[in-house]
Amino acid sequence: MFDFIRTHRRLMQFLLLLIILPSFAFVGLESYTRMGDASNTVAKVDGQAITQPEWDAAQRDQMERFRQMFGEQFDAKMFDTPEAKQEILNNLIAQRVLAAEAKRNKLSVSDQTLQQTIINLGGLKTADGQFDVERYKAILAAQGMTPAMYESRLRQDLTMQQVNAAIQTTSFAPDTLAKRLSELGEQEREVQQLLFKASDYVAQVKLSDEMLKSYYEKSSQFDVPEQVKAEYVVLTADALAAQINVSDADIKSYYEQNTKQYGAEEQRRASHILIGVNKDASDADKAAAKAKAEQLLASLRKNPQEFAKLAKENSADTGSAERGGDLDFFGKGMMVKPFEDAAFKLKQGELSDLVQSDYGFHIIKLTAIKPAAVKALDEVKGEIASAIRKQLVTKKYTETADVFSNTVYEQADSLKAVADKLKLKIETTGNLSRQANPAVAPTAPFNNQKFLTALFSEESLKNKRNTEAVEVAPNTLIAGRVVEYKAASKRPYAEVKALVQAQVVQVEAAALAKKAGEAKLAALKTKDDAAGFLATQTVSRAKSQGLNPAVFLAVMKADTSKLPAYAGVDLPGQGYSVLRVLRVLQPTAVDSAKRQAERQQINAALAQQETFAYIEALKQKAKVKILKPVEAKSGAVE
Repeated sequence: MFDFIRTHRRLMQFLLLLIILPSFAFVGLESYTRMGDASNTVAKVDGQAITQPEWDAAQRDQMERFRQMFGEQFDAKMFDTPEAKQEILNNLIAQRVLAAEAKRNKLSVSDQTLQQTIINLGGLKTADGQFDVERYKAILAAQGMTPAMYESRLRQDLTMQQVNAAIQTTSFAPDTLAKRLSELGEQEREVQQLLFKASDYVAQVKLSDEMLKSYYEKSSQFDVPEQVKAEYVVLTADALAAQINVSDADIKSYYEQNTKQYGAEEQRRASHILIGVNKDASDADKAAAKAKAEQLLASLRKNPQEFAKLAKENSADTGSAERGGDLDFFGKGMMVKPFEDAAFKLKQGELSDLVQSDYGFHIIKLTAIKPAAVKALDEVKGEIASAIRKQLVTKKYTETADVFSNTVYEQADSLKAVADKLKLKIETTGNLSRQANPAVAPTAPFNNQKFLTALFSEESLKNKRNTEAVEVAPNTLIAGRVVEYKAASKRPYAEVKALVQAQVVQVEAAALAKKAGEAKLAALKTKDDAAGFLATQTVSRAKSQGLNPAVFLAVMKADTSKLPAYAGVDLPGQGYSVLRVLRVLQPTAVDSAKRQAERQQINAALAQQETFAYIEALKQKAKVKILKPVEAKSGAVE
């Protein structure tokens, strides 16, 4: 319980737990949808409301978590869909029903379990191996949380996990099911293939002008979508950052006001001997434990050098006992209160009196003191300047964003006003359509789907007015206006006739190949004939031997009750394949380790399925009601 630094895990473990917990993804809420209730309530669980601000905050938190995880690869558009918003609401509902069930069953998590969970996350050690309280606080601060906030959330998550575990751990796969699935996975089939190539039938294709024109009219590939030429202006926080200077006086003032942030609190190193006794133990047991502790303390006062030896022989804290009772360095908040109070009153080398905690009786020896220290201003000057600039940029961007949004709305017949007021450059781009162009960098602000939707709105197209200000990335706003509009059209037939002819030839050749292949397949089912088939291949679900996926699937799905068995599969762009299955081979040797792994996978799948069913039952029990439909936001900055 006091052996706090046992493993060497990466800091990412802590970060992932911090930003992802809880991460439940449950579906199937449509049947609970109802209309009515207060306008600010989106759902009700067990009579308790989930409000619109809570839902909005969960969406923002989710986006921020993924932005931190994926960095530049993060795409905010993936969250601006009804499906993504529904999933986040589902998560909130799942958390609420699990929490309600935990409360009904009076489940809880002890302080000791909570403390050990945090310590065992790893990645929070300094170079000398001690738990870094300041780093812990800093990581939480970066997420906008205090230790108390995070620990409260973690305690709730751990409690809900108890409910989850009660279901997941009861799932199991019968031996017969696991065996049958394993055998199917290892089953091998010997097969031959006869390919009717589309290219072999090109010479047989007969074309007419009517065929070509009909294909041209029905095909959408020759359509040219409506397009616009547009002007736009972009406001970014990066551009504003270049306008901000941070003075030495500002840096010094910030340093003086936040000195504690750049220092390390006093830490102490101690060894202890714990004579364990439960806080609920009988008076006789407590008396016996205390008597033993007093006897050890008396012995140590006579022979202090025996501390490590007696710790190894007597301490109930086995982790530290192996090191002679050593607990390494710790700061305030790391130990239980009675232990901490005693340790921080001792002088180096001094032995404590008996200290009683919920775990029993401690004898503490203080072995080292690491005084509090503060980094010099010169060491953190750059860091402070960056922090101040970030704050000022955030403030300036917020203020400027309002001006930007209001100006493009109020003076909607031109972008010149907002460009002049905020010293922005008016850019021009053409060939914009309603959908983002995959050939253009997704980071290009004018290629953002939300902006394009605004640009192609009726107000923008018909009245040539500015779009609203649209947030296309964090701290990035764009507004635009249509300069020129081209209606949807079709490329002239004469221009694409050669392409149409080539494509029709391929379509007709493929149809002829398929017709020939199907005729061959029908004949084989009447009378077997191996002529023309390629060499035999042996395939299994684990080894497809480079077969076309469609061919492989047809082989494994073929009815092998009678051999040889036959199957046919259409291969777009290639032709038609006829398959002849000769033999089905069952596995002879059994790989026990593989079978065990497969069984675990099946157990995991069943556990997930049962958990989903359990959550659905809890929703019924909690009388879940969704009161508002899920809608995608327009992307406008209001």
